[in-house]
Amino acid sequence: MSDKLQKVLANAGVGSRREMERWIEAGRISVNGKLATLGDRVEPADKIRVDGNPLNTQNDSPICRVLMYNKPEGELCSRKDPEGRATVFDRLPAIKNGRWIAVGRLDINTSGLLLFTNDGELANRLMHPKHEVEREYSVRVFGEVEDKMLKRLTDGVKLEDGMAKFTNIVKKPSDEESTNSWYNVSLSEGRNREVRRLWESQGVQVSRLIRVRYGELELQKRLPQGGWIELTLPDLNGLRKSVQLPAETNTLIKVEPGKLDHVKLSRMRRSVKKHRVKQANKKRS
Repeated sequence: MSDKLQKVLANAGVGSRREMERWIEAGRISVNGKLATLGDRVEPADKIRVDGNPLNTQNDSPICRVLMYNKPEGELCSRKDPEGRATVFDRLPAIKNGRWIAVGRLDINTSGLLLFTNDGELANRLMHPKHEVEREYSVRVFGEVEDKMLKRLTDGVKLEDGMAKFTNIVKKPSDEESTNSWYNVSLSEGRNREVRRLWESQGVQVSRLIRVRYGELELQKRLPQGGWIELTLPDLNGLRKSVQLPAETNTLIKVEPGKLDHVKLSRMRRSVKKHRVKQANKKRS
């Protein structure tokens, strides 16, 4: 039985399918000594190398893990930055098999819920438009917002990369000046800067943007910015079920953590503060 090369790489935890397609195009993958090309299929006995290093596809699949991370503004959704800026991968825990894969991206000026997993197939399905996994954002906009504008945003607006729309818009109570309004908006895809571009198409600017939900998973309100928690099996399998993947039966969490208690929060906040001080000193040097 053969499978697409990018699927095999994703299942091995190397990266998401989209990322693996880019690696194949960049000439970083070889199969049986020959550079791979998009569309290649592989058999279980084929010898795959990534950047010259052999990939062992014979081992059992690693336990599926998912992290919830509260991204602060100012962090990049990339593994490394040539300018030495902070990235969302800097404080993630070490992982033995595979590596952490970001489920989608948030731009540098957006904060909130960001998921990481070691399961490339799960990451791919959660990001793929056909599964229509809903994302919800809390957004502050600057400018006058009219009912007609909101109707256009839910009916559909033509952007440079095609039609886009919000599936739902709810205005939030706010004590700020009338020129600033808070809304919760939802959409079922994750194109680049889509929330900002939708509002900008109506002549208003986004001044704050926070992702608060991915699928049925909501950002834990007590989770500090820069902090992460690992999902328990019920939450993890809720994500897997939403994209038609079988349930995971094993977990590396020794005790079901439940809600964040005072001790855990204090420890997490100290760790985040220490990391920020380290980044600040790095910038000065």
